[in-house]
Amino acid sequence: MKTIIVPIDFSEQSEYALKVAASLSKKHDSEIIALHMLELNEAMISSSEGFHPEQTVFLLKMAEKKISEFLQKPYLQGVKKVTPIIKHFKVFSEVNDIAERHQADLIIMGSHGSDGLKEIFVGSNAEKVVRNSAIPVLVIKDELEDFRVDSFVFACAFKEESIAAFKKAQEFASKLSANLHLVYINTPGDNFLSNKDAYDKINSFLQKAGAGKEVTIYNDYSVERGVLNYSESINADIIGIPTHGRKGLSHFFMGSIGEDITNHSKIPVMTFKI
Repeated sequence: MKTIIVPIDFSEQSEYALKVAASLSKKHDSEIIALHMLELNEAMISSSEGFHPEQTVFLLKMAEKKISEFLQKPYLQGVKKVTPIIKHFKVFSEVNDIAERHQADLIIMGSHGSDGLKEIFVGSNAEKVVRNSAIPVLVIKDELEDFRVDSFVFACAFKEESIAAFKKAQEFASKLSANLHLVYINTPGDNFLSNKDAYDKINSFLQKAGAGKEVTIYNDYSVERGVLNYSESINADIIGIPTHGRKGLSHFFMGSIGEDITNHSKIPVMTFKI
């Protein structure tokens, strides 16, 4: 894990994310990029009529001072390197460029809790970061002094399109020295599968993925409840789910299930782009 990006808005939640990044950094000798989004309006950035260079310089200097003070945390001592980067309000579309330029492996973001993704980072921009991110995004809701992952749940529909996300989850579980638990949620109604049909589907997926992992078939009334209940039953430390990226969080599994999982999960959730 070479480089971790942490979006910073100076909130308590972004500090939770920074603490987790620091914990991982010390264990994996990773660098941290503290990414702050300076919300300059469009006129100030691009319009010759509205452009006020002295205001822009002032705001940039203030942001530099604030992020420098924010990063004066004792828990960052011992971190290999912390690099602050300030971007303007379109940062969510630039995060991949930053990730690629710095060869980042992971984005860690803070969340306000049950209000969910609309409260992560600044407004709805977090959802846009997740949609645009080519690398995994880890959502943190609570303060975790020593981030340890012993049990890692990865839930998906075991369709061929999720193979790349599954392999990435495998890779991260290995990096974290975690036990990876694969789960298929079987629900009543039109999506119900017999055990034979479910295992046929799962085995086909695993064969194409070149994996020999055991998979649990967990029955529940909805995919969201199944993922959360199964994770709680095995005392999981983190939940991994695939996302269709630019198609948005509303396309996890079906409907808004993935977003609901992220909103209602009491433990960290990591998204992997399909």
